[in-house]
Amino acid sequence: MAKSKTINFEKQWKKLRKRSKRRYIISIISLVIVTILGGFIVGVLIYLELNGLLSGLIAILKAFLITNEVDLTLVVFWILTIPLVLIFLIAANGIRRLRFKNYRRTWEETAKLAVKEEEQEFRKRQEKLKKVKRFGTLGETVVTEEERPGVKIRSLSRLCNGFRAFAATHLKLYYTPEQIRTFIASLAVSRIIIVQGMSGTGKTSLAYAFGEYIGVPSTIIPVQPMWKERSDLMGYFNEFTKKYNETPLLKKMYEANMSGDIFITVLDEMNIARVEYYFAEFLSLLEIPNPELRYLEVVPDVWEDDPPELKDGRIKLPENMWFIGTANNDDSTFVISDKVYDRAMIIDLDTRTAPFVPETYDGHARITFEQFTDLVENSKRGYEMTKRNERRLKELDQYLIAKYQLTFGNRIMKQIHSYISVYVSCGGDELDALDDMLCRKVLRKLTYKDAAVYRKDLRDTIKFIDNLFGADRMPECHAFLNKMAK
Repeated sequence: MAKSKTINFEKQWKKLRKRSKRRYIISIISLVIVTILGGFIVGVLIYLELNGLLSGLIAILKAFLITNEVDLTLVVFWILTIPLVLIFLIAANGIRRLRFKNYRRTWEETAKLAVKEEEQEFRKRQEKLKKVKRFGTLGETVVTEEERPGVKIRSLSRLCNGFRAFAATHLKLYYTPEQIRTFIASLAVSRIIIVQGMSGTGKTSLAYAFGEYIGVPSTIIPVQPMWKERSDLMGYFNEFTKKYNETPLLKKMYEANMSGDIFITVLDEMNIARVEYYFAEFLSLLEIPNPELRYLEVVPDVWEDDPPELKDGRIKLPENMWFIGTANNDDSTFVISDKVYDRAMIIDLDTRTAPFVPETYDGHARITFEQFTDLVENSKRGYEMTKRNERRLKELDQYLIAKYQLTFGNRIMKQIHSYISVYVSCGGDELDALDDMLCRKVLRKLTYKDAAVYRKDLRDTIKFIDNLFGADRMPECHAFLNKMAK
């Protein structure tokens, strides 16, 4: 209301000022015209006087007035009245300008009062908004650290065996020992895992089953085709309602920051939208070595009643949270870029495992994030890649550089070393782990090259790998290269 008053005052003041200015200009022009005419007449009279013609002219004018019976007094009256009228107009204009200054002062003071009133109302609205909580259930999240029932896990091999038996017995989901080892080892290497394969092979169920096994249900987020930015995952502040639209992921991230458990977030059909768009900030933050520096902006400012886990409007990306994306490779999805594949661990589920009855079944597991981290670190200290396989990797690297201009990156080498240590601790074989990593992290890069051009080279590569590692010792690499060479 105050704002509309201010606008009316300003309009009226501008209109009055414009009108006064116009009248002032007209008065000045009139005064100039009268001055010029008066000066001209005076000049003519002086000229006539100097030439002795003025007295004659007056005599002629007097004779004319008497002859035509014109009243001399009337002529004199008008001659005197015109200058007096002009003087009056000038004086009236001056008085009007003084009055306008007073009006102007009054309007300005009134406008200032209206603006001050508007500012006071704005401050009142702001104070009222501060009393309103923009976050709903997020600030009400309470985490109680309580001892959950379940078997305490003391080794990675027992974790794998227990998880496989739990999925088969409790959920009727069946996976091979190699698939379970790959999943657990991938958790140890990266916070991003991509599970890809045909529909119906249990991609989403794998992540869901692990959450059930450790007693912390996984959060499943169906990715939407129109997702393009971080707010699609994290939510946004609604300027109209003055409330923050909280998403399940934001709530889980908040809870994970207050808990010591393992949290699994499933991005179901993650490549139905471009991963590089909506997940870009997560990819960048996970590259920061220090987990304490990984913060995502939620809101640009700070309110007094914001949830305590938000630091300056930002939330920490929890170190105890994993993002597991399921991917289908068909015409309805986007190709996942090399940038995402490099940062993620990849699990291929192309076949369904036949049902089986586990030999032992312990039920739920009781394992925290800290305990899992300790098991992973112990496996890295307890087992390292053999020198022989390190030499083999070096030879393969030189071969790929010469043949395809393709090399191992530092990130991939670090992932290979970590993966092998954990995979072997899970009960697997070193060459099987190396076969997995070479196929999914190194040879996968050949898909970006023209297979028709390199078809003969691909067959030569199969022979080179056989000679290097032994015949039929790298079945995953064999199958991949044979498929490309067809």
